[in-house]
Amino acid sequence: MKRRDFIALCGSAVVALPVLAAAQQAGRLPTVGYLWHAGNADEEKPYYEALIDAFAKLGYVDGRNFRLLHRFPNEIPENFRTMAAELASLNVDVLMGGSASTPYLKAATSTIPIVFMFIPDPVGLKYVQSLARPGGNMTGLSNFGRDLAGKRLHLLKELVPGLSRVGFLVNSSLPATRMYIDVMTTAASELQLELQMFEAGAVGEMEPAFDRMLKAGMQAATIAQSGSAFQARNINPKLALDRRIPLCAYSRETFEAGALVAYGPVPVESLRRSVTYADKILKGEKPAAIPVEQPTKFELLINMKTAKTLGLSVPQALLVSASEVIE
Repeated sequence: MKRRDFIALCGSAVVALPVLAAAQQAGRLPTVGYLWHAGNADEEKPYYEALIDAFAKLGYVDGRNFRLLHRFPNEIPENFRTMAAELASLNVDVLMGGSASTPYLKAATSTIPIVFMFIPDPVGLKYVQSLARPGGNMTGLSNFGRDLAGKRLHLLKELVPGLSRVGFLVNSSLPATRMYIDVMTTAASELQLELQMFEAGAVGEMEPAFDRMLKAGMQAATIAQSGSAFQARNINPKLALDRRIPLCAYSRETFEAGALVAYGPVPVESLRRSVTYADKILKGEKPAAIPVEQPTKFELLINMKTAKTLGLSVPQALLVSASEVIE
């Protein structure tokens, strides 16, 4: 290596790592705290592994050159509150969490940088001042454009002949749920569909909710993103199929157990991208100046086996445009 290149490299490292250097000078490792939503690492698959891998790809090894603290609240509000406060009290350099965790992290601190992900409307939820200039101690990734609501309902309308009534499974305890309901109601009205809400805030409430859908004559269903919906990802598609209710899921993970169709961004990729935000902050950038990233990659998944079970024909145009067709 030439001398001037070596000097330039050393200089860039000094400029790029002020937070890391400050932490090391203070005799401690830079620390990131992640507030999950499920009860343990196994329940957070594949996101838990993706987080570890994404940090490793950027050169971060837990216990060697940084610390990664995990907390698992198991969808219990009081656990979210106490664990968010605990992480904030541990002098971490960055806090991270998904849509269920973010309001608790926000309540726990106004100074520690927070990287959020899977947030449908960061401006409307008052997490940031604008997408381009967040302006506070929070930034991260959004995952729900308003056109997604219409797209999911439109897919169901294409797949279910004579569709007029759609059930919407929601967890009303989450701040983002009101936004989901508003945009889905507007989209349903534009498509001349009747949208009816069905509450399910925990895994044990999913089956009764689908029973209510069946009793109410819902011809199809879709689900609002939530931690409890993710926990029930292997349950909800089967509950819907047992009741012959075509289900539109919001991600690959909530589709794979037998939903008819799914449309949305790729959550695992969003999580991996969130690690680059933590990396920037650890290297000295301020969250106030790091723009919120919106989804650019979407996937359409169709389960032909489920369609056959439900007696539905999938239009050729949908099959051609699908990212993946499960036979």
